[in-house]
Amino acid sequence: MTKLALITGASRGLGAALAEALAPTHHVIAVARTTGALEELDDRIQAAGGSATLAPMDITDPNAMATLCRGIHDRWGQLDLWLHTAIHAAPLCPANFIDAKDWEKSVAINTTAVSVLIPYVAPLLGQTGQAVFFDDPRAGEKFFGTYGATKAAQIAMARSWATEAARTGPRVSILTPSAMPTATRARFFPGEDRAALALPRDEAVRLLAQL
Repeated sequence: MTKLALITGASRGLGAALAEALAPTHHVIAVARTTGALEELDDRIQAAGGSATLAPMDITDPNAMATLCRGIHDRWGQLDLWLHTAIHAAPLCPANFIDAKDWEKSVAINTTAVSVLIPYVAPLLGQTGQAVFFDDPRAGEKFFGTYGATKAAQIAMARSWATEAARTGPRVSILTPSAMPTATRARFFPGEDRAALALPRDEAVRLLAQL
């Protein structure tokens, strides 16, 4: 029986690299807002002999996420793996200049969506599945107030879930990727030497080996 992996934030960067790395052993359910990028991912997965189900959805829409998880239940009954890479990178700014719209969008994507997804996905993972979150510890760094605070809240939620589920399952893991030349990082560090950064495909292999 083919294993199933749900990847939220699968259209580009680490999420896409994880999808391609898992495709030889898993059927990938790829969630992202950008349909075109998901279709390109699907082409690469199929070219490598794998298979994917594309779900062009907004993770901040609770009804869409409920429909997604109900669809997974009705079709497959369970999940083996959930990897959450979706993130919003708000512009860097001093704390006293935080924009209300950037803050609201960051909270919605980085924190609130996760609080909705965990109760929806947990029953699909059951006792033996695994959920994986990816830390980016920027909390407290200058100009990272919006991103750092909302990402830290997401990881705090994941750590609580990991502790709560330690005996009953599912297994909850938190991994820390190396710096990669992703669109998110480019917004934060536009002038850095991207050649010195780890390639997402290499990081995907390294991180999956830790599971």
